[in-house]
Amino acid sequence: MSARMGAYRSGCQASCLLALALCFTSFAALPTDARQSSPASAAGQSPQPPQQSSAPSPNAPADASNAAEMDTHDTTIPLQSRVNVVPLRVVVRDAKGHTVENLRKEDFQVFEDGKLQDISHFSIETPASATKTIVRDGAVATSGTAMAAPDFVPPSRFVALLFDDVHVATADLIRTRQAATRFVNTALQPTDRVAVYTISGQSQMDFTADRDKLEKALNGLMVRPVGATGGNSSNQCPPMDYYEANLIQNNTDPTALTVATQDALACAFQNNPQFTAQAQMLAQSTATQAYEEGELETQASLRRLEEVVRRLSGLPGQRILVLLSPGFIYPEREYQLSQLIDQANRVNVFINTLDARGLYTPDLYDASEIESGSPAASGPRSLFRISAQSADSDVLAVLADGTGGMDFHNNNDLTGGLQMIAGAPTVSYLIAFTPRNFKYDGKFHSLKVRIPAMQHLTIEARRGFYAPKHSLSVDEATKEEIEEAVFSQDVESALPIGVHTQFYKVDATDAKLAVMAHIDLAHLRFEKTAGRNDDNVTIVTALFDRDGNIINGVEKTVEMRLRDVTFERLSRTGVTVQTSFDVKPGDYLVRLVVRDSNAAQLSTENDAVEIPY
Repeated sequence: MSARMGAYRSGCQASCLLALALCFTSFAALPTDARQSSPASAAGQSPQPPQQSSAPSPNAPADASNAAEMDTHDTTIPLQSRVNVVPLRVVVRDAKGHTVENLRKEDFQVFEDGKLQDISHFSIETPASATKTIVRDGAVATSGTAMAAPDFVPPSRFVALLFDDVHVATADLIRTRQAATRFVNTALQPTDRVAVYTISGQSQMDFTADRDKLEKALNGLMVRPVGATGGNSSNQCPPMDYYEANLIQNNTDPTALTVATQDALACAFQNNPQFTAQAQMLAQSTATQAYEEGELETQASLRRLEEVVRRLSGLPGQRILVLLSPGFIYPEREYQLSQLIDQANRVNVFINTLDARGLYTPDLYDASEIESGSPAASGPRSLFRISAQSADSDVLAVLADGTGGMDFHNNNDLTGGLQMIAGAPTVSYLIAFTPRNFKYDGKFHSLKVRIPAMQHLTIEARRGFYAPKHSLSVDEATKEEIEEAVFSQDVESALPIGVHTQFYKVDATDAKLAVMAHIDLAHLRFEKTAGRNDDNVTIVTALFDRDGNIINGVEKTVEMRLRDVTFERLSRTGVTVQTSFDVKPGDYLVRLVVRDSNAAQLSTENDAVEIPY
């Protein structure tokens, strides 16, 4: 899918791009034949350090030198028209949760704010096709410039398993932990990277393909309550949970205070009605404490969700957050939740949810509460418990629906459910459209995908997008376009480019990696200005580790003002721009993005590199 389809990515990603530590350095324009392996490299000997071509003398004749005709510095790109395109990744499932294959562009309808849109892009992606776009021709550099079969497949899909270890019951946590262990051991694809996160921040593992490390983190999961009572209302007098405390604190149900007062009389005053006033004061103070502790847990949960979304936003490829939780209520936090959903939508993170309780029936009473509470209040108290358990699951549905994810609930097959919502679908459909009468209004625009000819299907896709508040400046638009391409893994071919990698070992622990980007100038859009052939080319070379973490990146802008004789020569040979990195031995993904300013087009390439220890 076009890298320009991310026109609505937020500033969250901008901060990620800053982490690239982009440098502006000089380039080496090498003849085409200089890209070939040296005899030593071809023979399997240790390659020599990559050499940059020496710069021609500025006093050399114009037809023999391009020193005065090419330069490298920050880009000032001419204004180009930019089309706002809205991308959607769509997964279609039948009634049994199986993905539906063999759908065509004509099967889909896309609506923005209820208005039918014209689909401008349609493609199909499978786990196999995703792998092919990452490993170019199935070859990687393993020693110097020698090529061999890869030992690893770079990641293209990131799944964050976020366990709610604060609200969950111990038995439910054990079952979700077992389901996650089975998923890790049986359902992971070569291009998958999985992380284990928790609301408490304990027993975690960042993105990796190492099953042993993931299983160790999963085995360390345990209930880690927040607050003085840890959510155990039976330790209080009167017994009270967050739901009942909220009813009292926000004066939404006067019955709640009456029930709590009766319970306080029973547990503290031996049901002596003379102490009703004192019992009511005790009920109110207990409600205040329970409400504050519930608030603390809800804040921790929403804050952790926001942190994981931010972590996912800086990774290249598909990003999925799976929340495994019994749910929780979020009174007075509706705006924060909507901001979280907006943040996930802006960076194309799907939030799938799994109800850790499985198939459950309402828990009408708690034996400890019956002993400490008032028997006269048992009826209303049971109604509160039913309402609380139902309200807990609302947040799971809201998160999934708001981000186009899937909510797995009311089912004891947690293993099957987790594989459904966290595993790679056999087929996903990539759709895009250009909104009609687009306005820079900063407003939310709803999206709906339909398949009119097929009923009873579940369609997973983003539910909307926020339009920018103003038209992007030239620099902003260009930066966003390049940034989107860097953090994507799709291969673009608007311009003819090639990538070649070479490394040499400095010592046992350090290496130099050179990435050569070859550009065919004959297919760039030069403009004639004052007898020169003018164009600017921006080249970004980004380096990711085997788990998709950004290591470093270099941006170079090649400004060309070529005389005709130079233009003719370089149109035949092309130019090669070299970028060098200091690295440790290991496995890396190289991401190359090249943009022609005059044509406002770009191309991308991926390459996998293995530097042996």
